[in-house]
Amino acid sequence: MEKRILGKTDLHIAPIVFGGNVFGWTIDEKKSFEILDQFLASGFNFIDTADVYSRWVPGNNGGESEKIIGNWLKKQNKRHEIIIATKVGSDMGQGKSLKKDYIINEVEHSLSRLQTDYIDLYFSHFDDESTPVEETLNAYETLIKAGKVRWIGASNFSADRLRESLIYATENGLPRYEVYQPGYNLYDRADFEQEHEKICLDYDLGVVVYYSLASGFLTGKYRSENDLNKSQRGGGVKKFLNERGFKILAALDQVAAQHQVEPASVALAWLINHPSVTAPIASVTDLNQLKSFTEAANLKLSVEEISHLDQASSY
Repeated sequence: MEKRILGKTDLHIAPIVFGGNVFGWTIDEKKSFEILDQFLASGFNFIDTADVYSRWVPGNNGGESEKIIGNWLKKQNKRHEIIIATKVGSDMGQGKSLKKDYIINEVEHSLSRLQTDYIDLYFSHFDDESTPVEETLNAYETLIKAGKVRWIGASNFSADRLRESLIYATENGLPRYEVYQPGYNLYDRADFEQEHEKICLDYDLGVVVYYSLASGFLTGKYRSENDLNKSQRGGGVKKFLNERGFKILAALDQVAAQHQVEPASVALAWLINHPSVTAPIASVTDLNQLKSFTEAANLKLSVEEISHLDQASSY
């Protein structure tokens, strides 16, 4: 499978990243292992998680996803073949924070849960505007020098704070964010394209995007309000059931039929083909759904097909 270099890092990643938010939420450890085994066997190599996954589930404390991945890594014994990204800064009970002491404390918990001595890519999950960018970057410098973190990235930053962080790192010889993680998909295009895309291109950042399938809407399985009870995530899809949403689904259906693949495969392939995107992040809860990852990675969309999808999703 084609591998892509992630920004200016030395990480060579397959063109789809597995989103670990489902582990310990919609699938248990046994099912998670089955899916991760098949994901790896299919040629993919990058898993994205966060310390806070899946704290929102009643009875959970956070760290459930990292624990499942850690148990799987121990069983696989192929740590150096697998790229692991996790995140810090989300609310684990004390509020959001990117303060130096907080980061240096939290990374130890993530390393322990993941059963590894290093994290390939460590993200600032949410910005903490009460903390100066230099304090946060100093924390990452400490972790990189200690060999606990290899590269750093940012997610959910304002364009101004992302730019400020990049400039400060460059001018002061500190580690810089080499990867940005925005929410981006065929439906939700405006925020990234208008606010962050130019910064990512100007600074040669790797870009891995979450919400790649718009909470499942772009799979095509939600086409009316009656479909919303099909999964635990259905409630988040209602906002897409409008004229523009149906126009996007029609375009996905048309391109999918031409290639005899699933609409989800086309939605992921559109992201893979987008010039500023390195790879979409997506998750599945069933082995059969992994087929869309392989289809997307191998799908060659024509210029006309990409243009058709662009026009259907224009805002």
